[in-house]
Amino acid sequence: MSFSVAIPLIILSGAIAFAIVWRSHAARRLERVTLARLPVGEGGIVGGAEPISEDARGGRAVLLLHGFGDTPQTLRYLADDLVLHGFSVRAPLLPGHGRTLSAFAASRSEEWLQSSRQELLAVLKTFPDVSIVGLSMGGALASILAAEHGEIEALVLIAPYLDMPPAVRRVARWHRALGASTVYVAGRGGERSIHDPEERARALSYRASTPRLLFELSKIADAARAALPRISVPTLLLQSREDNRIPTAVAEQAHATLGSLEKQLVWLEGCGHVLTVDYGREVVFTQVRGWLEAYSGRGGTSTDLSQREVG
Repeated sequence: MSFSVAIPLIILSGAIAFAIVWRSHAARRLERVTLARLPVGEGGIVGGAEPISEDARGGRAVLLLHGFGDTPQTLRYLADDLVLHGFSVRAPLLPGHGRTLSAFAASRSEEWLQSSRQELLAVLKTFPDVSIVGLSMGGALASILAAEHGEIEALVLIAPYLDMPPAVRRVARWHRALGASTVYVAGRGGERSIHDPEERARALSYRASTPRLLFELSKIADAARAALPRISVPTLLLQSREDNRIPTAVAEQAHATLGSLEKQLVWLEGCGHVLTVDYGREVVFTQVRGWLEAYSGRGGTSTDLSQREVG
């Protein structure tokens, strides 16, 4: 090999080696920063991210499913409201979530979906009257479960993650190539996902993801969107017009595509994507509770294809 060829190869090899070292260093640094912000406790679970399991008198139960990179903490207020009004609740912590950032990075969509299925089967075995409420990716998972289990009483989809913005979709599609140069990608728009600054400060979300995780999320969103026509149970969609994750057109298309005869799309304002902790959450609780009370144990008899605006 000539001297003129060897020098560029040495430089290239050095650049590649530096990139690998820097990639690993940056990943470990972010993992340390995240661990300091979200310290894990007993069982390797972040404090406050534990599953929720509360029983009330009677046979009505609700399975609550949280979003991507988040925890049952986003559903705590809603869970408390439902228990207060006579519903037993189960809000599991999905695999990889509410733990270390590296554990999240290692989790996969098949695990999230299978865990949700197992949780639903457990609730169905315990209670005669079961509904599902899902937030964001939890809404996508809930859509898939509802299409598989027509025996559930009612379904509520809160800002369901049924499609991806084009830029995020591109990262997901090219996850293999991007993963070679970067481990984590920073989450964007967090301040717009929750408008309430106090609740935003309490959030236990990672604020980071990986290209591979976004690919896994895309699989859940695509499967949920395909499941919508097969859903036959009464379904309520709650969506903010100021949602920074889900365009209004996605919610409108979801409402139109739903196979349910009893369905309604309710629009909210003054809040972001995580409706269950943001400004106006009491309106969300009232809407959810009203829908579940209307259809729990009744099977639903009226058709409502309208869209409504609430403050």
